[in-house]
Amino acid sequence: MNSEEIKRYNQLAHTWWDPTGPMWPLHRLNAARTPFVEHTIRTKLRPGANIERPLAGLKLLDIGCGAGLLSESMAKLGASVTAVDPAERNIDIARSHARLSGLDIDYRCAAIEDIDAEPFDVVLNMEVVEHVEALPDFMAKCCSLTARGGLHFVATINRNLLSWLVAIVGAEYILGWLPKGTHQWRKFVTPEETAAMLAGGDMSIVERCGVSVNPVTREVKIGSFTGINYMVAAMRHSG
Repeated sequence: MNSEEIKRYNQLAHTWWDPTGPMWPLHRLNAARTPFVEHTIRTKLRPGANIERPLAGLKLLDIGCGAGLLSESMAKLGASVTAVDPAERNIDIARSHARLSGLDIDYRCAAIEDIDAEPFDVVLNMEVVEHVEALPDFMAKCCSLTARGGLHFVATINRNLLSWLVAIVGAEYILGWLPKGTHQWRKFVTPEETAAMLAGGDMSIVERCGVSVNPVTREVKIGSFTGINYMVAAMRHSG
């Protein structure tokens, strides 16, 4: 993420926890992606886990955590969460909100390249890759921070004419759902490119889905169409 994007997110930081403000799309996304993440972890890593705290005992890294929407969801499910974001104001608000929520989350104002830690059982890389400049290096680092037998989740936007029309022209310029300039089409990543980078990190995709938003109701749904937004979960090979 370059300095201009970090500046933009610092300026928006105070709006993160307002579900009716400019960050409402992330609140709707979070409500849809949390069950996908939880279900995949349950079936691939923790079959038979406690229903109320199915992620208990798992070390989880949330990359580009913003003000902590997904980090808090994961902590409430029992995970030991480390969350990083290069926007200092985001981290300040995330720490404050976690304290108010009674959650112990290790928030760090840092880029992923600065993280030197033992691999995590789960790595969340959600709505981040479309903002990264040196993407192959970034993805290699994310894969290296995923433990053997662990899961790496990626959520991003496909690169095609439809995604340009919907995610940029529609969401930013016509509907005004996102601030203009939030996305650059050249940085969007196709599912094939994502799969190739994950394979380069010794990982195989085990789950995938598409994400769609109803322009009238603003409802976010998980489905099979990956032409615009999509999510994948990849498992790092054990040996």
